[in-house]
Amino acid sequence: MPVKKFVKDTIEKGNFFFRCSTRHLRVLPDFLIVGAQKCGTSSLYRNLVKHPSVIPAFVKEIYFFNNSRNYFQKGVGWYKAYFPSLLYKYYSTHICGNDFLTGEATPGYMFHPHAPKRISELLPEVKIIILLRNPVDRAYSHYYHEVKRKRETLSFEDAIRMEEERLRGEFDRIMKDENYTSSKYVHYSYLLRGIYVDQLKRVYSYFNKNQVIILKSEDFFKDSQATIEKVLQFLGLSGWQPKDFKKANVGSYQKMDPAVRSWLLDYFEPHNHKLYEYLGVNFGWEK
Repeated sequence: MPVKKFVKDTIEKGNFFFRCSTRHLRVLPDFLIVGAQKCGTSSLYRNLVKHPSVIPAFVKEIYFFNNSRNYFQKGVGWYKAYFPSLLYKYYSTHICGNDFLTGEATPGYMFHPHAPKRISELLPEVKIIILLRNPVDRAYSHYYHEVKRKRETLSFEDAIRMEEERLRGEFDRIMKDENYTSSKYVHYSYLLRGIYVDQLKRVYSYFNKNQVIILKSEDFFKDSQATIEKVLQFLGLSGWQPKDFKKANVGSYQKMDPAVRSWLLDYFEPHNHKLYEYLGVNFGWEK
């Protein structure tokens, strides 16, 4: 029986209450995909966990280290309930002879100002995976994500025009109160989420460079296997190719107005330039 089916059918069978009751017998993640939102994190994670040595969390996004759902206050035991048991790790490594890694993917972690510190305190050796997409395309995809979930009623042009007013004071409130929850900051941050350099500086203030890999989403969309191979090498796993690569959460929406795209390219140009200087990499997001 394949090891992942074994864990699903036997060792890990049970509901969340059972997993909570055995939290002291569970592992913490070896890697986190922390962002950015609408950059291909779901596709990367769902194909990565098909690797025989990568065991998924019980849900892809746990939302523990950011405050979008107030889960951080539930404590580390609650978090561990989403990961495999030590018994399964023993079975995988000693009986099946496989490597064993587990992780989750919550793209809000990179964006939340307190998340990198929280992660570093609980998981100081964790590997951090980051996907970055042209912020113009990311913002447009984010907008339709909110429209689809009926959280956004404005046009795209009005939404980006109103963003500063909608978010005014929210970042300061989050910084002042670590437990403050802001739905506006989560849902209406179309432009702010695309200013990557500020978010990466927070990540690197808590993690060494060898713990972090930054991937270009466009490269992943173009050649998914090459990106997966980079991630596997980063995680210390052998080369492998999924048999049935599938993209997740593929959006379908009308083409952006050229005038709006031109405005956004100008808006993000100085922020992208700072990003390129900070990383020493030019992502080529000029069009």
